[in-house]
Amino acid sequence: MLSIENLHVTVAEKAIIRGLSLNLPAGEVHAIMGPNGAGKSTLSYTLAGRDGYEVTEGSAVLDGVDLLSLNASERAAEGIFLSFQYPLEIPGVPALTFVRAALNAQRKSKGEPEISAPDFLKRAREVAGSLKMDFEMLRRGLNVGFSGGEKKRMEIFQMAMLQPRLAILDETDSGLDIDALRIVAEGVNALRAADRAMLVITHYQRLLDYIRPDRVHVLAGGKIVASGGPELALELEREGYDRYSKAAA
Repeated sequence: MLSIENLHVTVAEKAIIRGLSLNLPAGEVHAIMGPNGAGKSTLSYTLAGRDGYEVTEGSAVLDGVDLLSLNASERAAEGIFLSFQYPLEIPGVPALTFVRAALNAQRKSKGEPEISAPDFLKRAREVAGSLKMDFEMLRRGLNVGFSGGEKKRMEIFQMAMLQPRLAILDETDSGLDIDALRIVAEGVNALRAADRAMLVITHYQRLLDYIRPDRVHVLAGGKIVASGGPELALELEREGYDRYSKAAA
């Protein structure tokens, strides 16, 4: 589904990603782990098309589509979803309005009619209930006044409503207590599907206790330096990243 070959990315003229290659098949969940500054968030922003992340070499292809030739909105229309480590607040824009606009933009790009208000509200109530979210929260400004855990649930709510082909979760466990972590992870697991791939970016094993990955990759020095099964995450928890960081230096 996703094929990245020899990717090089600079930010503010500083090389961050340095020859990263990765293949993520449909139906699989892959975890990317690594120390601070390794390039994990840079990878997620690059794939999503954020401004300021300059690709100087390499390719990123989703089901035959050259992602690097598309702008951020076009990539979203292709089915890419990014769950932010620090979700933004948008005062004055109700969360429901924001999500419905995003959903209808996605449907328009596929030549589908807009979702009706009753159908949208029914679906939103079902998804909010599964995530144990107070539905009234969704009538407030997007993420305004939300706790860290509520913001992360809101990210998974958006993901469930939009049903992306490729979901990139950038440190979704950051700032979550154990109960919120479990609920968010259950929401993610409910979206696992044969035609969807997920890239889970995290520092810690604890998230992977709940979202069990098919493959784990170690990102250090701007490239993948090791790959393995779920047991690799346990090794990193025990031994840390030091030897991988030294190998990448």
